[in-house]
Amino acid sequence: MSIQAMKVRGAVAFAADRALEIVTLDLRAPREGEVMVRMLAAGLCHSDLSMLEGKIASYGFPILLGHEGAGVVVACGPGVTSVKPGDYVVPTPIPECRACTNCLSGRTNLCERMFSRPESPFSFEGQPVAAFSSLGTFADHSVIEEIRLARVTPAVPPEIACYIGCGVLTGVGSALTAADLWPGCSVAIFGLGGIGLCVLQGARIAGAARIIGIDINPAREATARDYGATDFINPRETPDVSAAIRALTGAGVDCAFECVGHTALMAEAFACTTPAGGQAVSVGIAPSGSELRFDAASFMTGRSWKGALLGGEKPRSAIPRLADWYERGFLRLDDLISHRLTLDEVNQGFALMKSGDTVRSVILY
Repeated sequence: MSIQAMKVRGAVAFAADRALEIVTLDLRAPREGEVMVRMLAAGLCHSDLSMLEGKIASYGFPILLGHEGAGVVVACGPGVTSVKPGDYVVPTPIPECRACTNCLSGRTNLCERMFSRPESPFSFEGQPVAAFSSLGTFADHSVIEEIRLARVTPAVPPEIACYIGCGVLTGVGSALTAADLWPGCSVAIFGLGGIGLCVLQGARIAGAARIIGIDINPAREATARDYGATDFINPRETPDVSAAIRALTGAGVDCAFECVGHTALMAEAFACTTPAGGQAVSVGIAPSGSELRFDAASFMTGRSWKGALLGGEKPRSAIPRLADWYERGFLRLDDLISHRLTLDEVNQGFALMKSGDTVRSVILY
């Protein structure tokens, strides 16, 4: 049975710094290599907020937001072989074609197809509407490339599965893959939101001996310690965070993670690493055009800085593994879903995010 174009409800940003509008969109049928997915859940990630605030220059408006999702395959276009109708899937912001040089490499997760954005399947009143990360999960249905879908077990609840597709993948992957943490290492994590707490879990799984959580929200201390943090620093009470970390560790931590996307925090994360080969990892996405400066001499003793887009993980391969870890109890994720919302409450979800009163909000369809 062929699937025709259909009407869907979605949350669209028509301009920067304007509330999302719930509108009826036209969604075309899947084409070669594409899949129609009925969404069951969609997570609100800070990257969506950055797009809503106009901080990501690679997209324009109008745009359908949402890049964390979980759903069921409704129909497949020609040439699709890895999924079929009825499969439970998680979309991923970075494709994995499993054929290009990068996908076949053990070095990188940047599939070459990432840089050829497909035509959006959405339109509104006859005009195209972009889909954020080529996904657009803030709609009850979407059409997504096969190479951006990971098949997972339906035993994982949709609100957890959608979180695994970006927040968990980014956080745990940053610790275990991008940073390659080791038993006995020391770690500092700047920002204990939905991603930072997953970095913390990755550090715990790796066997880090000291895990220092840094956040301006005092309510995050209890959660961080419950998840394995050995120390907590509130910058509002401890202005010189780097000095406080050196006081705890001696020379500084082996690895520091910046999970917010602020350049000042990135510089501080680097400063708190040990000069003897310390590593700082940029997990949060800074606004387009922002600059980060270091004293060149600070690298001479072996310090390094690196980015960790989606944790450095090959997503279609890693997502099923993380879903299995959740099922087996290695990852504690249920308590991190702090708010369950309807699509009509999406703006309330972003208000909660900006106030710091949520860890992860999820839309349930």
